[in-house]
Amino acid sequence: MLKFLLWCILLILCWPLAVLAVVLYPVIWLVLLPFRLVGVAVSGVLELIWSLFSLPARLVRKIA
Repeated sequence: MLKFLLWCILLILCWPLAVLAVVLYPVIWLVLLPFRLVGVAVSGVLELIWSLFSLPARLVRKIA
C-alpha cells in the first residue's frame, strides 16, 4: 500500500517518471528473482549445516 501511495505522489509530481517506474518495475523484479532464489537456497543450506553441528549438543542436553 505504501508503494502505491508513493507512486501516486510521484504521478502527481512527475508523471513520465511514474509511468517509467510502472514499466520498469516488472523487468527489475524478473532480473532480481534469481538472486532471491539463490539467497533462499543458501540460507537453507546454512541452516542445515548449523542444525547438523548443533545436533550433538542438543542430544547431550536432552539426555542430561
